[in-house]
Amino acid sequence: MPPEVRVIGVEGMPEFKDGDDLAGAIIDAALAQGTGIESGDVLIVTQKVVSKVEGKVVKLSDVEASPLAISITEGHRRDPRHTEWVLRESKRIVRMDRGVIISETKHGFYCANAGIDASNIPGNDTLALLPDDSDASARGIRQAVKDRLGVVVAVIVSDTFGRPWRNAAADVAIGIAGMDPVHSYVGQMDSHGHEMFTTEIAVADELAAAGELVGGKVAGVPVSIIRGYDYTPMEDASIQRIIRGSDKDLFR
Repeated sequence: MPPEVRVIGVEGMPEFKDGDDLAGAIIDAALAQGTGIESGDVLIVTQKVVSKVEGKVVKLSDVEASPLAISITEGHRRDPRHTEWVLRESKRIVRMDRGVIISETKHGFYCANAGIDASNIPGNDTLALLPDDSDASARGIRQAVKDRLGVVVAVIVSDTFGRPWRNAAADVAIGIAGMDPVHSYVGQMDSHGHEMFTTEIAVADELAAAGELVGGKVAGVPVSIIRGYDYTPMEDASIQRIIRGSDKDLFR
């Protein structure tokens, strides 16, 4: 049989809140729709639901906008208190222009507005911050699946990032458990006998993007199952493996 990868959206998920059993809900919803989780699956779990169950949803009214936040936001539609949360969640501001803030988050990610937004969050006064440790979030889901079902899976926590070279956004991995997020071809020969010296593929990002295709942003499908992808198991996986160091990043 030719290579094949299947992407399955997990429907029927509830509206999550702080403290809910996310892994249990994923397991139950997958079983209910007839696509129970199997060994070797990769679960793609969107950041927003992880943030909800981990209590990383905040209110605009929880902070007072600083003079800096007010000055940055002046002339743009964002609430200055939203900007204040962006500043608080940022390790470093990389660039600001036309109301957009590109920042380095406390986690080491480079993204717009420290990854904070108000989409898919109940209420008009709420924002979702990134999880404190998305690798730990992924490990927790993976362990819960193993404990309950006795199957070994990989888990990716995904989020939507813009890209410096292209218009529009794509989902990428911000947390990983159970698999190597990078497939390296370094040292291998291509079909013409040329040795590859630098080629590495961010397979975790590719899988995260594939998961978004069956979930979207308004369909209420925050989890997907990738079935049939032959990933490389890695018990000590970390998203840091996929974050380029400052010494090699020409955009910093």
